[in-house]
Amino acid sequence: MTTKIIMDTDPGIDDAAALTMAINDPNIDLKLVTAVAGNVTVDKTTANALKIIHFFGKSDQIPVAAGAEQPLIKPFEDAARIHGESGMPGYDFGDDYGEPIKKTAVEALHDAIMAEDEITLVPTGSYTNIALLFSEYPEVKSHIKQIVAMGGSLSGGNMTSSAEFNVFTDPDAAKIMYNAGIPIVTVGLDITLKALLTADTIEKLGQMNEAGKMLHGLITHYNDGSNAGRPMHDVNTIFYLLHPDKIKTKEMWVDVQTDGPAIGALVGDIRGAYHDGKTNAKVCVDIDADYFNKWFLDEVSKIKM
Repeated sequence: MTTKIIMDTDPGIDDAAALTMAINDPNIDLKLVTAVAGNVTVDKTTANALKIIHFFGKSDQIPVAAGAEQPLIKPFEDAARIHGESGMPGYDFGDDYGEPIKKTAVEALHDAIMAEDEITLVPTGSYTNIALLFSEYPEVKSHIKQIVAMGGSLSGGNMTSSAEFNVFTDPDAAKIMYNAGIPIVTVGLDITLKALLTADTIEKLGQMNEAGKMLHGLITHYNDGSNAGRPMHDVNTIFYLLHPDKIKTKEMWVDVQTDGPAIGALVGDIRGAYHDGKTNAKVCVDIDADYFNKWFLDEVSKIKM
């Protein structure tokens, strides 16, 4: 059964890989892409989303809308040190990749969601656009089946000792999203740092089709990971949608810390001690990393251009 999704994203190398999977897998129907400031500024993330969609010849099918330039309250801090100044170094996409639609991200999100009976939101950047959407158009909530969001961690962060980048970038937006009353799947560092693309997988990408060569170029310029492999954080959202049986989850109540030394941290009520048994998220806690690598290569090998 095809899953209808909207991606709210900040490409970014791993976002580009997630978009690649969402665009090309026949079981995913990508309706809209909205961009947000995150890994790099929103003008660059918007351009990068357009580049990936144009690369796969889908510019006339998948609209792109530009979104928030900065977080709701917290000062903006990008991740260009990880993703490069452009956000997607390592491959020449050219200069003719189109323009975003005239609607803002919030307007485009509203219209696309209200046009569907139910749809899945897949945020892979900060959640600023999502928070603005829920604040301005609360009626969209009843049309959203679930949110599958890359972000957060229960086991340690990559920005501070406790905070992951997407939540740290706009913790106030994350709090709004987690309090919206919509089912959320939290795809955080607890699994993304386990599902590393191995050196062998990355090498094989470079020997594949043009899509593989493109991804190989980006991933080899990705300043994240170690000799053990490179994390494709955002790709795990698409992997979850397609193979939920390969990911172990635990339902719990999740709160977001919005100030103090732990700002941006997700706090999971793991013991079920503080919310009378209520939960607001399904948190991914383990993954079949070997299968993830095999799946990644298989997905790319099937791409025809």
